[in-house]
Amino acid sequence: MLHRHTVGIIGTGQVGMAAASALFQQRIANELILVDLDRRRAEGEAMDLMHAQGYVGRRKVRAGDYADLAEAQIVIVTAGVGQRPGEDRLSLLNRNAAVFRQIAEQLDRHVPEAILLIASNPVDVLTFVMQELSTRPHEKVIGTGTMLDTTRLRSLLAEHYGVDPRSVHALILGEHGDSEIAVWSGANIGGTPLRNHTILGKPYDPIFLESILTQVRRAAYELIERKGYTNWAIGLVLAHLVRTIQEDQGSVLPISVRLHGEYGIDEVCLSIPVAVGIQGAGGRVPIPLEDAERQALVNSAETLRRWLDSLDL
Repeated sequence: MLHRHTVGIIGTGQVGMAAASALFQQRIANELILVDLDRRRAEGEAMDLMHAQGYVGRRKVRAGDYADLAEAQIVIVTAGVGQRPGEDRLSLLNRNAAVFRQIAEQLDRHVPEAILLIASNPVDVLTFVMQELSTRPHEKVIGTGTMLDTTRLRSLLAEHYGVDPRSVHALILGEHGDSEIAVWSGANIGGTPLRNHTILGKPYDPIFLESILTQVRRAAYELIERKGYTNWAIGLVLAHLVRTIQEDQGSVLPISVRLHGEYGIDEVCLSIPVAVGIQGAGGRVPIPLEDAERQALVNSAETLRRWLDSLDL
C-alpha cells in the first residue's frame, strides 16, 4: 500500500501557494491540506490545483482546518500579519508572535508529531518563538533560514562563471537578513576555491564577490519594491526541504536551528549547516570559519538576540 505523504500548509498567501504549486508539480506530496482564515480562498486555491491532475497524476489538494492535519507528517507555516503603514518592526514582530501562539496551540492539539517548517518572516525569530510555544522537540521546528539566500548566492556566482549553480559550493550563514554572512573561505566551484584562483578565465576579484553578497542581502528589498513580495524561490526551497525530510536524505542544508554553543553562540535560532532527515534537524556539520567570519556570525546572533529580548513571549 502506498504510504500517503500528507503535507499541511498554514496560510494560502503568495508563499504558501508557491510552496503548494512546487510540491504539486514535483509530485512530492500525495495530499496537500490548505489551512487559512479565509476558508473560501483556500477552497479556491485547492480547486485550481486539482484541475491540473491531468498533468501530474492523481493528487489530492483540499482546504481544511487544523483538525484535518492529523495525518500530516510535515506542516509548512507561512502565516503571519503584514506590516502596517508606519508600524515599526518590533510591533509587527509582537503581532506575529501572537499569531504564532494561536497556531502553536492548534498544531500541538491536532498534529503534535509533525515536523514544522517555518517560512514566515523574520524567520529566525519566529522559528525560536514557535520552538518556545510548541511542546514538540526543537529539532522538529525548522526555519527555512538562509537556504533561499544560499541559492541566490550560488545562482549569481554561477551566472558570473558560466556554470551550473549545482556545481557552485558556497554558503550563506547567520540571520536570514541584513547581518547574514557569506563563507568565502570555503566557497569553491567543482572543488576549486574561489579565492586566489582564476576559474574558466575569470580571475579572483574580492570586490566583485562582495558586490554579489550585497545583491543577495538586497534581493528581498528589490523584489518587494518591484512585485510586492517574494514567493517562487522560497516555494522551491520549501518543496526541497519537504522532499529531503520525506526521503530521509540527510542532506546538509543551511537551515535555522537553535544553537547550543556552536561557534560560541547559545539560545538563538540562525542558520548553520545541519543534516536534515526524517526526524527533522539532525547533527550539526561545523564548517571551519576564519576569525572574521566567526565574529560576523556572532554579531549576527547578537542582532537576533536583541529582537528576542524585546519580544513579549
